[in-house]
Amino acid sequence: MNRVYFTEDHEWISVAGDFGTVGITDYAQEQLGDIVFIEVTKTEGAVAKGDDVAVVESVKAASDIYSPVSGTVTEINPALDGEPEIVNADAMGAGWMYRMMLSDPDELGGLMDEAVYRAYVDAQ
Repeated sequence: MNRVYFTEDHEWISVAGDFGTVGITDYAQEQLGDIVFIEVTKTEGAVAKGDDVAVVESVKAASDIYSPVSGTVTEINPALDGEPEIVNADAMGAGWMYRMMLSDPDELGGLMDEAVYRAYVDAQ
């Protein structure tokens, strides 16, 4: 069963074993508005926790997406290239941005679970 973790920057990572799927939360996509472009800028090699991995552009703003943990990007969601609005429709499902192999699963301990994340968002 996958476990989902969240960052203070509103990224999520769904983890199964040593692999994670990363995207932005529903809260993040609502704040951005209509998403018009997504580019995963780090497509190969290792990334460290907190590295810029993607850029999301919306009608309101551009926002960097940071890696929630360290690892290696293994796959980019090809559907987002032609249909970035998928993130608005299903941010935590079909709107995932990239998949990665984790290099330090202990870093997950520094992320929030869903209950803590919901409280964090409610406090904003």
